[in-house]
Amino acid sequence: MNIGFLGLGKLGLPVALAVENKGHKVFGYDISDKVKSYVKTKKIPYKEEGADKLLKKTNLQFLDVKDLVSKSEIIFIPIQTPHDKKYEGVTRIPNKRIDFDYSYLKRGMKTLSDEIKKQKKTKVVIIISTVLPGTIKKEIKPILNKYVKLCYNPFFIAMGTTINDFLNSEIILFGVDSKFAAKKAEKFYKTINRSPFFKTTIENAEMIKVSYNTFISTKIAFINTVMELCSSLPNTDVDEISKALSMCDNRIISNKYLQGGMGDGGGCHPRDNIALSWLAKKKKLSMDWFEATMLQRELQTNWLVNTIINNMPKNKKVYILGKTFKPETNIVTGSPSILLGNFLKSKKIKFNYYDPFLDKHKPKFKKALYFIGTKHEQFKKFKFPKNSTIIDPFRYIPKKKNINIIALGKG
Repeated sequence: MNIGFLGLGKLGLPVALAVENKGHKVFGYDISDKVKSYVKTKKIPYKEEGADKLLKKTNLQFLDVKDLVSKSEIIFIPIQTPHDKKYEGVTRIPNKRIDFDYSYLKRGMKTLSDEIKKQKKTKVVIIISTVLPGTIKKEIKPILNKYVKLCYNPFFIAMGTTINDFLNSEIILFGVDSKFAAKKAEKFYKTINRSPFFKTTIENAEMIKVSYNTFISTKIAFINTVMELCSSLPNTDVDEISKALSMCDNRIISNKYLQGGMGDGGGCHPRDNIALSWLAKKKKLSMDWFEATMLQRELQTNWLVNTIINNMPKNKKVYILGKTFKPETNIVTGSPSILLGNFLKSKKIKFNYYDPFLDKHKPKFKKALYFIGTKHEQFKKFKFPKNSTIIDPFRYIPKKKNINIIALGKG
């Protein structure tokens, strides 16, 4: 099939490469010239597993919107729906909550819809951007014309592993507006993977996507609360508890995201919770669960700050090892390690970050308190200066001679 992408950012480009690798001809349009340079130089500035290999052999063609419409059988829309930076989850939650910014998506859909109308050709258009429930009906449908056959198909992916997550998705979720579009899209997806299709209304699909993200946040918030409790209870171990709970998969659902550690992070989960908190207040829900989840994240970070203060060395030297939102990536969006740093700054505690995926030069480390902010694998072999203290919320740093390791979650 000829597949088009209107938008080739951190979601669109990796997925386009994955689709092309499955034998489809792929066309793209993006307002940024930077994306063209990524394809030309065969290199992207963010860490995306498998992307480098696919970039080396890609024949992805950049077209204007007119040619994109004329040549594509299906057009995917992975246009961003950003939140303001203050809703990213690296500072305290602002009192004022707002919805996502749909201006980029609306502008892109208007441009596309107008061109489709000009050409008078029926086109299958699939939106994959994250939106709150009711958005497509209210904000997008009024822009469209009779030639646009629409589906909503949000992805369940994580930044850094987009390609693998797309190719091995748990389900393929379809919010069906046009049965014609859904049928064509289903035919396309049978060439990508064997994941089960789940067809429903667009509104349900919108709700499923943000529920998926925020449920992950709930799991993380819960197990981190257990980790904090275990830290003060003798002979308890959060990892043993996680292991046992994970075996009860009939009622508790898998061990994924059920290990104590740092708070939730990334470009989706914190912002989705904050946006749903806005919706919860607008709809006057009896309880704002989403605010409670984010509040737990803040309170846990306060506890980590106090743990650092209570173990501060005489020289008051503090390092946070790891700044990215998850291991083995260079993406810092929504990082709980940055949230921790901002809390430390508010207490006027001086510290330094070191992250091997961000810093070109490794500093000369001294005896200090080292807090593991990101679970990078290489920190297991890190040579800590003699008589240093390590605070390890992931409990993965092996015992070392003349090093005091505080493994959080072990009483």
